[in-house]
Amino acid sequence: MFETFVTTDIVNSTTGAISEIITWEDQFRFLGIKLINMDDFSDLLVRFTLNTLLILIVVHFIYSKNSKRKDFYFSYIAIGVIVFFLSSLLNNVKLELGFALGLFAIFGIIRYRTDAIPIKEMTYLFVIIGISVINALANKKVSYAELVFTNTAIVFGLWILEKRLMLKQEQSIKLIYEKIENIHTMSEEMLLADLKERTGIDIVRYEIKRIDFLKDIAIIRLYFNVNGTK
Repeated sequence: MFETFVTTDIVNSTTGAISEIITWEDQFRFLGIKLINMDDFSDLLVRFTLNTLLILIVVHFIYSKNSKRKDFYFSYIAIGVIVFFLSSLLNNVKLELGFALGLFAIFGIIRYRTDAIPIKEMTYLFVIIGISVINALANKKVSYAELVFTNTAIVFGLWILEKRLMLKQEQSIKLIYEKIENIHTMSEEMLLADLKERTGIDIVRYEIKRIDFLKDIAIIRLYFNVNGTK
């Protein structure tokens, strides 16, 4: 009987403490909206920390270490943070899967007004958006262990592709070439050797875009690998 009373007292005290917490949160309102919800806020902090850490690993330790292009560094981090908060905060209005697919559709057709985004950079953009949406929209049915495993698998997969498979990253430059006599199908090796010698670039291939015999010039686009693979 004594144990029953003790258990009842503990349950009553715990219930009273929870009621005080709920009452404390409900007391602080502005225009009918809670100023803070501790459960949701703590969950947001944990997810944001995890998401930001994953984005930094992908951008700084995987992408930037294997690419000479640093102009997307800021964009990836900014887009990742914004997409996470956008998905997380709007998740409460039950947009969920349709909203996530809409984000992929919007960012999938992005073209900056200067140059088109290269395929590899667009792939990393897709990865950053995917990580942010996954971390933001995963509901309570998905445990933190599953969430960490999913993020780890994505990062490990990128590391394998970059470090072990050594996928090449190709870039190109356009130049005006004046030795028009080398622009001939019989002089391909001579043209390639001359271009390598004069530019100092290990050229993988080239494309002749335009030939002007009146000015004795040709416009050529050179393609080369920036990460040392062939």
